[in-house]
Amino acid sequence: MIRILGLLVALWPAVAWADTVIAARTVRSQAILTAGDLALIDKTIPGALTDIADAVGLEARVVLYAGRPVRAGDVGPAAIIERNQIVTLLFRRGGLSIAAEARALGRAGVGDVLRVMNLASRSTVTGIVRSDGTVTVGGPDLTALR
Repeated sequence: MIRILGLLVALWPAVAWADTVIAARTVRSQAILTAGDLALIDKTIPGALTDIADAVGLEARVVLYAGRPVRAGDVGPAAIIERNQIVTLLFRRGGLSIAAEARALGRAGVGDVLRVMNLASRSTVTGIVRSDGTVTVGGPDLTALR
């Protein structure tokens, strides 16, 4: 009987417990997160962050309510482009490079996808925000430009 019990315990799938990051207080959207805004609980919640360091310095994309888990989609890089800001729209393919002025139709951080309106043609296009604040559209190598 003891052998069977020992075998069952050995074969029982181990439950891996991980910490979960929660908001220590209510944090408004667009606020930059600090370690004081977050706390860890000893509970596994699927989709939630597991390390406070993964969120510190990022911007809250939504309101984070005290005691609720912080998910990866709830935070992101700080916005460098604000809605209605005039930005440089850049199209590159091969040896061709075209730059134009555009109006941002939303807020975005580095690497985010952003819709902009070309001021000359009034057409709306979607591009990726680069670290210098330009929005790149076109070419197949957009991920390399982030």
